[in-house]
Amino acid sequence: MDVTLDKELVFRNIKVNSDKEVLAYLADQLYKKGFVEESYIEAIQSREREYPTGLPSTQPSVAIPHANYELVHHTTLAIATLENPVVFHNMEDNDSLIPTQIVIMMAIGEPHGQVEMLQKIVGIIQDEPLRKQMVAAETDQILLNLLKKAIA
Repeated sequence: MDVTLDKELVFRNIKVNSDKEVLAYLADQLYKKGFVEESYIEAIQSREREYPTGLPSTQPSVAIPHANYELVHHTTLAIATLENPVVFHNMEDNDSLIPTQIVIMMAIGEPHGQVEMLQKIVGIIQDEPLRKQMVAAETDQILLNLLKKAIA
């Protein structure tokens, strides 16, 4: 699977007040840069309501929102670290809430690509020092390099 990782899709310490706000922001960036259809923006929100993407782990926690591959032009990831955590619902237990500080939005343009990418991202979730480095990254390039290394 060929993944384009673009420095223009790296956002550090953004200020948002909710999961909806960060989802809209990242999906909009993907759309503006031509990676996804405009309908991806709404698709990501409705999918999150039905199938939450907060992953249980030690802090800082990660969410991995994604939507239908048919809405994706080019496979990529958008990543945001949040100045203050926002609450995502737990992927494994809808009623459980997870304060999340890293959001990795997957725009995967192949039917089975999401599973492959999820397996790579699980490595990030299991690596607390890496997650802490991501939140502490002082430049977009450092954060992008950490992401590249993690999914290589």
